[in-house]
Amino acid sequence: MAPSRAGASALAVALLAVVATVAAAGGGHYRTTASHGEGANLKVYPGAPAPAPAGGSADQFRGQARLPRFAAPRRYELHLRPDLVACTFSGSVGIAVAVSAPTRFLVLNAADLSIDRASIRFQALAPTEVVFFKEDDVLVLGFAKPLPLGVGVLKMDFNGTLNDQLRGFYRSKYQYKGKTRNMAVTQFESVDARRCFPCWDEPAFKAKFKLTLEVPSELVALSNMPIASTAVAGPIKTLRYQESPLMSTYLVAIVVGMFEYIEGVTSNGTRVRVYTQVGKSSQGKFALDVGVKSLDLYKDYFDTPYPLPKLDMVAIPDFAAGAMENYGLVTFREVALLFDDKSSSASTKQNVAITVAHEFSHQWFGNLVTMEWWTHLWLNEGFATWMSHLAVDSFFPEWNMWTQFLDSTTTALRLDSLEESHPIEVEIHHASEIDQIFDAISYEKGASIIRMLQSYLGADRFQKALASYIKKYAYSNAKTEDLWAVLEKETGEPVKDLMTTWTKQKGYPVINAKLKGNDMELDQTQFLLDGSSGSGMWIVPVTSGCGAYDTQKKFLLKLKRDKLVIASQCGDRKKGANFWTKLNINGTGFYRVKYDDELAVALQNALEAKKLSLMDKIGIVDDSHALSMARQQTLASLLRLLYSYRGEADYSVLSHINSVTTSIAKISVDATPGLAGDIKQLFIKILQSPAEKLGWDPKKGESHLDVMLRPLLLTALVQLGHGKTINEGVRRFNIFTHDRNTSLLPPDTRKAAYLAVMQNVSISNRSGYDALRKVYRQSAEGEERLRVLGILCSCRDKGIVLESLNLIFTNEVNANIVTFFYDYSVMSL
Repeated sequence: MAPSRAGASALAVALLAVVATVAAAGGGHYRTTASHGEGANLKVYPGAPAPAPAGGSADQFRGQARLPRFAAPRRYELHLRPDLVACTFSGSVGIAVAVSAPTRFLVLNAADLSIDRASIRFQALAPTEVVFFKEDDVLVLGFAKPLPLGVGVLKMDFNGTLNDQLRGFYRSKYQYKGKTRNMAVTQFESVDARRCFPCWDEPAFKAKFKLTLEVPSELVALSNMPIASTAVAGPIKTLRYQESPLMSTYLVAIVVGMFEYIEGVTSNGTRVRVYTQVGKSSQGKFALDVGVKSLDLYKDYFDTPYPLPKLDMVAIPDFAAGAMENYGLVTFREVALLFDDKSSSASTKQNVAITVAHEFSHQWFGNLVTMEWWTHLWLNEGFATWMSHLAVDSFFPEWNMWTQFLDSTTTALRLDSLEESHPIEVEIHHASEIDQIFDAISYEKGASIIRMLQSYLGADRFQKALASYIKKYAYSNAKTEDLWAVLEKETGEPVKDLMTTWTKQKGYPVINAKLKGNDMELDQTQFLLDGSSGSGMWIVPVTSGCGAYDTQKKFLLKLKRDKLVIASQCGDRKKGANFWTKLNINGTGFYRVKYDDELAVALQNALEAKKLSLMDKIGIVDDSHALSMARQQTLASLLRLLYSYRGEADYSVLSHINSVTTSIAKISVDATPGLAGDIKQLFIKILQSPAEKLGWDPKKGESHLDVMLRPLLLTALVQLGHGKTINEGVRRFNIFTHDRNTSLLPPDTRKAAYLAVMQNVSISNRSGYDALRKVYRQSAEGEERLRVLGILCSCRDKGIVLESLNLIFTNEVNANIVTFFYDYSVMSL
């Protein structure tokens, strides 16, 4: 699942949450209700043993981390009838269940469903007990005598509500011929398939699915597999879909609404489509192109074909995550799938490419081979994050995606430097805990340590070993240890010992490097942003270079202290004025480096002499910033280093410089108010030259990265209070309000202009604010509406800020926009 830029924000979800109420149902129906878990602490401790299956009471299944294993599903026959007017659905399910040990119970998941108790049968047996533990979403069916061993069929009827919570089986609103209509959408990851039908809702319970839908005849109804047959009876049509391969419940998907589509085909004949609202299909062309290329690339990379006959992408107006990798039917938030040359920014184009590539990689890492339990979520999300950069870098090498990947690494480094962080592998003991680990640790840290491991093993060996892993565990489940075992067997390297230190403990080290004679002394300690030091120890794949990039050396730092002999690596360079040595070449390692004064000065000289790679330019300044925040380095030394970047023109490097300067500028207002103005002026000097070189207007033939750099610099200068940039932004906005098609304010620079307008807004001078609100109301493009919402609180007047925040509770801003609004503002999409 692609996050709504790093996961659905907890704040936004809280704003949207609807508290579930417990209702006792009559008329022979059994009502299951459950509220979404909140605030569970993540703890690492062994799971509880499985209960004895044969006898006892139903209460033995209360509060268990996982469902018992004495019965497991093999095949689902699922029949659903959504009512898009009443926003309800009814259904029936027949589950082929394999009973493998003596038991009189069947234990499965259900939530927010009314189950017809009289309809429940296992073979010909009716249950004597029907018990629901709502805090666990667990349904226990007790029978009078032990169930026969082998495969039997469990049947029941149920109904539910197409909710407005963006999870389970829910409703989304869209416009068709000027009228608001409902579509039905599923979002089951992580534990919400149980809100659509009773099931064994855990990743390890893989089964085949055969789906039947009854829907209005004029609508499009999509699921994981192609339609096998259609029967139309007046206003209703019955669609039967082909049976799916083995898959987990969280990957089942259904979408019903009015759509149009465009289509492509991969090199081996797999059909790929992009479904959109009527009139928007042309905006799916870029995603379609990336999708077709991704399937071909992953087929070759994993040496395993995509196993389904089709792969659909669908743009959903109301969607909580960025996208969801459902097998054969990937659902997206509209802004993460659609791209329009006239109204979309370059950053949106790149985000669409990354999101599509991320979700398509899941078809192998996640869908074909699935984590055994949510503890191993990072196997899905870390690999998808890493693979998406590999794919997009292959399609668009001029975008420098691996340099941009350091955005992911620095995001994870910042979060993982907090005492409150958690390991990549977290023991999950209740469904309510799962959503908390969809964060930068699972995604960005997971991807970063994969990059570190690939760098250590070598790209070719790593790829071949991954292909072996995919083949070994296809249509099955795997744990982290299973991956390490395959990689170790294929490469002969101590992968398990190395990587366990990175996945089973939180945090990471800072390596203190000190020059002593012909040696570099290294000392590792856990880095914490509050300046303290932790007790963690890692096996660190250290890379080093001396004076040039053709002298790289690799070794494993296994102890707290060790030394690196640099005489043979550096040779006579150590004696010259151009001597420098760098650890963690190109930022492939997930650690920071603190150099002694001699090494630090040499590196800064190399930086100013343009001897360092783009990635190392980023690594040096990011480490220096973190060390200053942790009070291990002075602010003055950081500012001197930043000034060395004054001639920089690369997008990725300046993006990191901007992040650092923004952080310092905010802190300096409180920490050193007397110097805050001077510090801002220093930062303006660093950023002004490249900004003036690019200007406000796009240039014919300029690179994708320059197109993205322009709004980054202009926005930064506005935030720093640069008067000339603010005035120009306001001037262009005023022209834009009278001519929305003016070339003076294309999509890429609108954020800077909107922010400039907000600098002078107040309750008594609100014309600019009202004009922005008007742009929001009149825009039909999700990206533009998000752009405006992300700016409205950028004001010194508390009254305006409060008015903007209160928009969340009005009909002017829908639920999907609220969810994305927080992430957009924080992540500056």
